[in-house]
Amino acid sequence: MKLSDFDYHLPKELIAQSPVEPRDSSRLMVVGSGIEHQLFSDIPDHFEKGDTLVLNDSRVIPAKLIGKKSTGGQIEALVVSKSDAGYECLIRGKNVREGTKLDFGELEATVLQILEKPNTNRYLVNFNCNGSLPDILERIGEAPLPPYIKQKLDDKNRYQTVYSREKGSIAAPTAGLHFTEELIEKISKKGVNVAYVTLHVSLGTFTPVKAENIEEHIMEPEYISIRRENADIINDTKGKLIAAGTTTVKALESSCVDGKIVENDGFSQLFIYPPYEFRSKIDAMITNFHLPKSTLLMLVGAFAGKERLMSAYNEAILRSYRFYSFGDAMLISRQGKN
Repeated sequence: MKLSDFDYHLPKELIAQSPVEPRDSSRLMVVGSGIEHQLFSDIPDHFEKGDTLVLNDSRVIPAKLIGKKSTGGQIEALVVSKSDAGYECLIRGKNVREGTKLDFGELEATVLQILEKPNTNRYLVNFNCNGSLPDILERIGEAPLPPYIKQKLDDKNRYQTVYSREKGSIAAPTAGLHFTEELIEKISKKGVNVAYVTLHVSLGTFTPVKAENIEEHIMEPEYISIRRENADIINDTKGKLIAAGTTTVKALESSCVDGKIVENDGFSQLFIYPPYEFRSKIDAMITNFHLPKSTLLMLVGAFAGKERLMSAYNEAILRSYRFYSFGDAMLISRQGKN
């Protein structure tokens, strides 16, 4: 399948720059045998006793640092991951080389190595700090909002799901941003089971696909954890299995053996695109509206059927739905399960 098959034109004014309040007042497109237009607060109506809702409980770390080089030039660093050799960072700034000193106020760093990665501007960095770097990031770091969001976020918790608890993502699992605690409680009271998985969103989710033949694209590893008790809840589902977000779908697919979800603690490079035969028993997924040519759009296309999905996107554009991270939501059934 070609990269151009997942392209579409989106008017700039439909890119959501800020979240709606309250969270569940966003719009919801329901895509089954047809298309319905509702509010996200209506989503409990789509659950029945015996169903299971699966949520990704990963929490965004404030991994964005604003500082300067020792020569005075401004830089912006995104802490991506840790290794035995140091921290991998994505750095924006001019003339960043091996040995460059970086100053972030109470935190100083030295560039150790320029990394050859799919993305540019990636470096191995040593942070010189007293205490835990994650603790320092919590104090001085900023939420790493996507580049298409130009407005500053006043409340950084608004880029967290209300159920987030496992720190590790550099971007929010945005399908979950629509849920409120009250909405989850309302769903639970209907006799719906709620299970949690963890997938820490990394740069791999957002790395642009450059190959026209999409099967040539290589995903970067992302950490996944599923505990035994949550795997049991999912496997014991009597009704529908509904996954909130592409990250949840990837976690389930990466942890499925012979149709059953197994306990997992590791990394996955799974790249889901059409045609793909799903192993897990997901009946429907909740998702946002994704960027053209993105791996997220390809995953939803594999799940729902590409033509069906793109038809829904055309409808969303015609009706001025809000797109991307702070945009509206879609509840879409799996292809063949309308």
